[in-house]
Amino acid sequence: MQLTIIRPDDWHLHVRDGDALGSVVPHTAKRFARAIIMPNLKPPITTVAMAREYRARILAALPEGAAFEPLMSLYLTGNTSADDIARAAASGIVHGVKFYPAGATTHSEVGVRNIKHVYPALEAMQDHGLVLQVHGEVVDPDIDIFDREQIFIERVLAPLHARYPDLKIVLEHITTADAAQFVASAGATVGGTITPQHLLYNRNALFAGGLQPHQYCLPVLKRETHRRAIVAAATGGNPKFFLGTDSAPHPKGAKESANGCAGIYSAHAAIELYAEAFEAADALDKLENFASCFGAAFYALPVNTSAITLEKRAWQVPDIYPFGRKTLVPLRAGETVRWRLAES
Repeated sequence: MQLTIIRPDDWHLHVRDGDALGSVVPHTAKRFARAIIMPNLKPPITTVAMAREYRARILAALPEGAAFEPLMSLYLTGNTSADDIARAAASGIVHGVKFYPAGATTHSEVGVRNIKHVYPALEAMQDHGLVLQVHGEVVDPDIDIFDREQIFIERVLAPLHARYPDLKIVLEHITTADAAQFVASAGATVGGTITPQHLLYNRNALFAGGLQPHQYCLPVLKRETHRRAIVAAATGGNPKFFLGTDSAPHPKGAKESANGCAGIYSAHAAIELYAEAFEAADALDKLENFASCFGAAFYALPVNTSAITLEKRAWQVPDIYPFGRKTLVPLRAGETVRWRLAES
């Protein structure tokens, strides 16, 4: 069995920096035509000049002949000005600005602490048509980690959308029925990305046979009822939902430690894992729009003109991949994926 679709895009991707780029960028470039590159480096990508330099490093890490376009984003801080936003919108390379609540996830220490401090930047984004890419979790220690997305929507995102109804907002890596319902019912300027892990796994995967650090990401995996709601959102044909892997590589030792990093690496088999999830939902006919069309439309970019072909043929994922001078453990390490990318 084969499935040919328009070449997809990844609307939420981490590729890190330095010698790690050459290890992970080829996996994405083999499957996707474009990807929104997350800016949470150390130091974070906060200016157009930094984004341009980072983009050049990504392009230099591509395999020879690869046709892949990194779409850059800036990191929103309390110091981001309206002028910064205007320069980003005029750059031609920056397509969004990432909102991390301070302390919410990896390298988010300099994120937003008070939403009111970034109102001028948000107003400028609304004026210039830049997309606000939101990590939707509160960081209040009194809030249960499994409720952080729901509370963020209530306390921050819903009021923000009401204040700036024309601001394009993507609620990234949605994990709950609450998030799916919010995106579906909000105005046309609100969309949501969905990862392969949140389609395929519920929170039991974190503890199957013992604590599983390579199943730990933020937002954390949720109950089965939420997973089913996310599957329904992804496969329902609603253009507000589209592909964003949130593939997030970390060295093996940084995951398998007393204070393990949050992040799941899926770039090595991303579109294949989405095919599994859509097939399980009897919705393979909906995969192309979700993976290749809806995100492009939301970001006001043309749909790709090339195609990829997937084959229903199982393959075994390696236990590890190189990650610069270290190694990383990918999603499904040592296990099988039921679809594979056909060789061109």
